[in-house]
Amino acid sequence: MDFFALVILVSLISLAYYFLSRPDSRHRKLPPGPYPLPVVGNIFQLGDRPHRAVTKLAKTYGPLMSLRFGSLHTVVVSSPETAKEVLQRYDHVFSSRFAASAWEAYDHHTISVAFLPVGDQWRRMRKVFREVMLSTPRLDGGQAVRRTMIENLSDYLHQSSISGKVVNIGEAAFITTLNLTSVTLFSGQVINFDVNATTEFRQTFAGLTIVTATPNFSDYFPILKPFDLQGLKRKTEFYLGKLLNMFDDIITERLKARRTSPASSRKNDMLDTLLDFSEDEGNELSMNDVKHMLLDLFVAGSDTTSSTTEWAMTQLLLHPDKLAKAKQELKTVIGENKQVQESDIPKLPYLEAVIKEVFRLHPVGPFLIPRRSEEDVEVNGYFIPKGSQIFVNVWAIGRDKNVWPNPESFEPERFLNNNIDYKGQDFVLLPFGSGRRVCPGIPLAHRMLHMMVGTFIHNFDWKFEPGLKPEQVDTTEKFGLVMHKAVPLKAIPIKA
Repeated sequence: MDFFALVILVSLISLAYYFLSRPDSRHRKLPPGPYPLPVVGNIFQLGDRPHRAVTKLAKTYGPLMSLRFGSLHTVVVSSPETAKEVLQRYDHVFSSRFAASAWEAYDHHTISVAFLPVGDQWRRMRKVFREVMLSTPRLDGGQAVRRTMIENLSDYLHQSSISGKVVNIGEAAFITTLNLTSVTLFSGQVINFDVNATTEFRQTFAGLTIVTATPNFSDYFPILKPFDLQGLKRKTEFYLGKLLNMFDDIITERLKARRTSPASSRKNDMLDTLLDFSEDEGNELSMNDVKHMLLDLFVAGSDTTSSTTEWAMTQLLLHPDKLAKAKQELKTVIGENKQVQESDIPKLPYLEAVIKEVFRLHPVGPFLIPRRSEEDVEVNGYFIPKGSQIFVNVWAIGRDKNVWPNPESFEPERFLNNNIDYKGQDFVLLPFGSGRRVCPGIPLAHRMLHMMVGTFIHNFDWKFEPGLKPEQVDTTEKFGLVMHKAVPLKAIPIKA
């Protein structure tokens, strides 16, 4: 069934539901917004790049804007001042997350720390992430295995430079990030550079990203949820099932080894830490919880980090002067023909400025994970009904000319003379969100990104693939669960 036929069917089924379920706001002042069509609302105004469409609409209707997708009232936040109101002042009202119907596969929305409502279970899971899995001592303890994965990337780039091989930057970054994540979690890599990156594992990730980012009429018209008309929940079950089965096998093997040889089987990775934690009866952590926690880290960390790395390399190759500055800093701090270490990161302020500028220009989650209003509330004089979906448009904030001079330009220098950071306290730069729902994976992402980008540029010069001129490089985005570069970046490394 094509998209427009589905719209007609949904419209006929949902007309009565729409009028019965919409919030009674006739006497309340909702945030301004474009007039919604009957039943479908503003769905057709989004296009294939919703972040750009919504940003354009906000220029007309303001930084707090109403949209309607079917029966779902949505509020879009598009300025740092309004983001601070929503994510800080009214964080307690907007602390719940909107979980798309697709994520109900395997009841993931009832276990995942990303979707759980704020409460005792969420606090327990959050504590495990922040104090057990992603604490500084735990991350420091995993440096050696991550260093091996970074060395594998460096070796791959070196061999490619010898053979003159064109490197798909995004794929190389994805393989490395996936292995960085997997060795941190359970001391094993899951894919190699000597296999085609479009293997079943890569296809599983790509499929999951596409399916969970596809607009779902079950979300816009909850009366349709039991029918799963687009089959998105079934497809999500297929992809999640593959990953959960993999984690189940890994956990089963580890538990078996712990029983037969307790001392020699310990790897002191995150899985061991989780298993130790779950064996304490007071912690209420089941094996199913462990699998879904691994899933959260795997899905949230791999595609986002690799996509950010590809955007960073795209901008650096398009701006040779910026690339030269970053390379010179690495040469000065680390020396030639040496590997970037995690301990080097604090001594690389220009590289950090590059990462921040990429976060500003190319946030991989342009709307963050949508939030939900837990009660009726008034923000900046406008009424936001209970149950509203909240988009924080960090893509628009990053291009706000009232905040950023020359917002479309790639200028890492803008971060050298200020203390703006991306950990949720500065509302002009929110790639990981803010408030109590800020991403708990920031410490690991911080290490991985600097190591990845540093390795790509240290000891290597780059040239675009044959026949491609800098002015021909496509920098448009492909909207999805993670915002990828629409056309993959391909280039040839040259040993410096």
